[in-house]
Amino acid sequence: MHSSHLLLEEPIRMASILEPSKASFFPAMTKIVGTLGPKSRSVDVISGCLKAGMSVARFDFSWGNPEYHQETLENLKAAVKITKKLCAVMLDTVGPELQVINKSEKPISLKADASVVLTPDQGQEASSQLLPINFDGLSKAVKKGDTIFIGQYLFTGSETTSVWLEVSEVKGDDVVCVIKNTATLAGSLFTLHASQIIIELPTLSDKDKEVISSWGVQNKIDFLSLSYTRHAEDVRQAREYLSKLGDLYQTQIFAKIENIEGLTHFDEILQEADGIILSRGNLGIDLPPEKVFLFQKAALYKCNMAGKPAVVTRVVDSMTDNLRPTRAEATDVANAVLDGSDAILLGAETLRGLYPVETISIVGKICAECAWYEWFYSHDELTDLLDSVHQITMETISVIALQGINPICDAVDAITISAAEKVFNQDLYFKKTVKYVGEPMTHLESIASSAVRAAIKVKASVIICFTSSGRAARLIAKYRPTMPVLSVVIPRLKTNQLKWSFSGAFEARQSLIVRGLFPMLADPRHPAESTSATNESVLKVALDHGKASGVIKSHDRVVVCQKVGDASVVKIIELED
Repeated sequence: MHSSHLLLEEPIRMASILEPSKASFFPAMTKIVGTLGPKSRSVDVISGCLKAGMSVARFDFSWGNPEYHQETLENLKAAVKITKKLCAVMLDTVGPELQVINKSEKPISLKADASVVLTPDQGQEASSQLLPINFDGLSKAVKKGDTIFIGQYLFTGSETTSVWLEVSEVKGDDVVCVIKNTATLAGSLFTLHASQIIIELPTLSDKDKEVISSWGVQNKIDFLSLSYTRHAEDVRQAREYLSKLGDLYQTQIFAKIENIEGLTHFDEILQEADGIILSRGNLGIDLPPEKVFLFQKAALYKCNMAGKPAVVTRVVDSMTDNLRPTRAEATDVANAVLDGSDAILLGAETLRGLYPVETISIVGKICAECAWYEWFYSHDELTDLLDSVHQITMETISVIALQGINPICDAVDAITISAAEKVFNQDLYFKKTVKYVGEPMTHLESIASSAVRAAIKVKASVIICFTSSGRAARLIAKYRPTMPVLSVVIPRLKTNQLKWSFSGAFEARQSLIVRGLFPMLADPRHPAESTSATNESVLKVALDHGKASGVIKSHDRVVVCQKVGDASVVKIIELED
C-alpha cells in the first residue's frame, strides 16, 4: 500500500490535527511524576501541578535537608485537600553519587585542552587546576583514556554547565585529566560521573538509610526510587531494609537504571523490582547517544510484558527556562508514551524550572493526544487499514525511503505507519502479551485478560475493578486497555495486636503511577466480595463517581470485574438514562 493512499483513505486524520485538544476527567492515561523543589513547593503552585495532572510527587534527597522536604510535603497535603486530587509520594535516594566539593562556592572556569587534577583530599580548595572529590577509590577504578563528566546540572545536555574530561594519568590517589570542552562550574557541589566505570560503593548508602528510617517512616512513603540500581541484590537489600520499618513493608521499590551495570543486569532487576525508572540523562553518558533509544524501546517492552510500571525521565529539559518545549522534545514525550511508558518523570523542569505548572500541563496534553490516538486505532472502522499497514515492516519503510520509491517524506504518514505498526494495534498488543504470559494462565491473569478483551469487543467506556490488594487492577492495566480502569480499592481491617486499622490507602495511591489506572477508595463497610450477584451497593457508588467525572454517560457499556462469593466474575452492563 502506498503511503499517499493512506492519507486519501482517511482525510479525517489531518482535519483532527487542527481540532483543539479536549479536556476530560483525566489529563491522560499516562501518569506524570513531578519533582517538588524551590520553584514548586508553595501550596498554590502544588495545587496547580495537581490540577494540571501530576499524580506522584517526587522528593529528591540528593539536595536539601529533611526539614526542607517536610515543609514541602505539608504543603502538598494541604494542596491535596484543596484540590481533592489524590497524590502519591516518592522518595528518591542519593545512592553512590560521586561529587566534587567546592567549599568557597566561587565559579570555576575550565578551558578546553588544559589539565585538571581530581583529588580525594577534600581539604584542598577547588580551582581550575584542582577539584577535590568525595571518593578515595577513583584512582583505582579508572585508567588512561577513560571518560569522566562533571557538572552541577550534569545531565541536561548543556555544554556550558558541565565538563567532559579524559583521564591522561593516574598519580597515587590523584587522577590527572585533559579538559575536552570549555565550561564554568558554579555552586558548592557538582556531580561526577565516570562513564562505564564500576564504582564499589553501596547502592543504599548510610545517608539514604537514615532518611528512609526517619522521613520515610514518618510520612509512610508510597514509592522508593532506588538510585543507581546495578544488581537485583540491590533491590533485595532495600526491600529487606524497608520490611523492618513498620508500614514501609508496603512501599514499592522502583529501580532506577542509570548505568551500564544496571543495563547489563536489567532482566534480573526487573524481576525483583516493583517498577523501573529509565534515567536517560545518566544513561546518555554511559551509552553512546545513538544507543539510548534502543535501550528505551527494549526496556519498556520488557516492563510492559512483565506488567510492571515503567517511568521515563529527561523529556522536556528546555522547559526549565522556556514556556514551550522544543518540537523534538514534544515528539520525544509522545514516542515515550507510544513505546509503552506508564509515567513521565519531570526533574529539573519542575524542581527549579520557571514554569512547573505549564510544563506538567503541556506534557499531559501530549500524553492525552497519544491516548486519543490509541482509542482511534482501536475501533473497527480502521481494521482494514491496520491489516494492510501490518504488512509494512520498519525495514521495508527504510528501503523505500532509501530507494526514493513513493517518497516517505510525508512526516505525518511516516509517523502514522510507525505508530500503527509498532504500538496501536491493540489486538496485536493483546495477543503478544497473552503469548508472553504463556499457558496455563493463573486464575487472576485469565480474569484480567478476559475483562480487557470483553471491554474492547463491546466498546466499553470504562472498566471497573474491585480490589483489595490492587493486584487485579494492575493486571488489567498490563493488557493496555484503550479505556480507563477505575480501580475501586476496598479497605481491609487489620491489626498489629495493639490497635485496629484499615488498609487501602497505600494500594490506592500506588495505582497513581500505573498507566490507565484511576483509583477510588471505597467505604470499608462494603466488602470487595459480594455474597450474591445482586449486591450492587459498591458498584452504584463507582458508577456514580464515573458519571460525575464525565467518563460514563447514559447508554454506555461498562465492564465490571469483581468477586462473587469464591468466584471471580467479569460482567458487562449497559446503563440506562
